[in-house]
Amino acid sequence: MRTILDACCGSRMFHFNKENPNVLFGDIRSENHILCDGRTLEIKPDLQIDFKNLPFPDRYFKMVIFDPPHLKHLGANSWMAKKYGVLNKTWKDDIKTGFNECFRVLDNFGTLIFKWNEEQIKVKEILELTDYKPVVGHTSGRSGKTHFIVFLKEEIK
Repeated sequence: MRTILDACCGSRMFHFNKENPNVLFGDIRSENHILCDGRTLEIKPDLQIDFKNLPFPDRYFKMVIFDPPHLKHLGANSWMAKKYGVLNKTWKDDIKTGFNECFRVLDNFGTLIFKWNEEQIKVKEILELTDYKPVVGHTSGRSGKTHFIVFLKEEIK
């Protein structure tokens, strides 16, 4: 059994070991692109899944990584849309449902790692979409707009 779920892995750029046997790499997309600089972008999940409807039982994973698309204004063929995906008009409901699903499949006292870039939507707006409160967080990137946030799922009876 894999103990970690990456619910929207994209090209696995979040990971040091892109073939980690403990991680189930999931994404709604499975595609290949040549980026504007000639590099190949491969989105090849172990399992094609939708983070809004995860096909796993309750409390199945010890850790869940949730790094959903964070941009809503992108051209359909832009390299950023290909690399990161694009939010739909229903993004608030989608992210809220995604949080609910990620916490549902997360075991009691499990860890959820959440990543968000607030270039277009502030992290405060996103955190309002879940009842869980973060334990720690860190900003990074040139302008400090990328947030890594850690949640601990308290025991639910």
